[in-house]
Amino acid sequence: MLKAVILDMDGVIVDSEPFICEAAIRMFAEHGLTVRPEDFIPFVGAGENRYISGPAEKYGFKVDIPRDKARTYEIYGVVVKGRLEPLEGVFDFIERCRERGLKLALASSADMIKIEINLNEIGLAKETFDAIVSGLDVEKKKPDPEIFLLAAKRLGLAPSECLVVEDSVNGVAAAKAGGFPCLAITSTFTPEQLSDADWFAPNLAEAPEEALDC
Repeated sequence: MLKAVILDMDGVIVDSEPFICEAAIRMFAEHGLTVRPEDFIPFVGAGENRYISGPAEKYGFKVDIPRDKARTYEIYGVVVKGRLEPLEGVFDFIERCRERGLKLALASSADMIKIEINLNEIGLAKETFDAIVSGLDVEKKKPDPEIFLLAAKRLGLAPSECLVVEDSVNGVAAAKAGGFPCLAITSTFTPEQLSDADWFAPNLAEAPEEALDC
């Protein structure tokens, strides 16, 4: 019986992908390196360390993760001002979960600073969630299930009692590897690319009832 929903952030609650991509491109440009948006696609959902280091490796650039990630977040905080909005159905979906007595967790591969920037920008309080897990809380990133297993542990529940809502190939793979039922939001990838998920929806507004009744 379902007792909780674990939400990914990027591509589920907000579409921050274009903005973090823009910020990272600007960061690399400050080092004199030209990086293209498509260079980041394989690393979506794998955490910001990999999101930055992956494209850097392609171009033979030696990235300094603490320095370059901090600068990327600094640029990101400016880039999203007045531009970042919640994806369709976020607040109504949260209300649906609460009406059913379900716990809520946020599990994002991003660092807490980005989580806080995003939540503040869309007006969603951190207290909305019974647990928040960031990429800094785990050693292994998606597609490893560690982040979702930690979220379930913090909720005091088994994986089978928690629905994971994800939008990335890495995220769906992580959910299924951890033994979680999974709803895939097709905001970033196609249903075919996310075919291991149990249910599909274009956004949280159209999340199927059966996913919350599992």
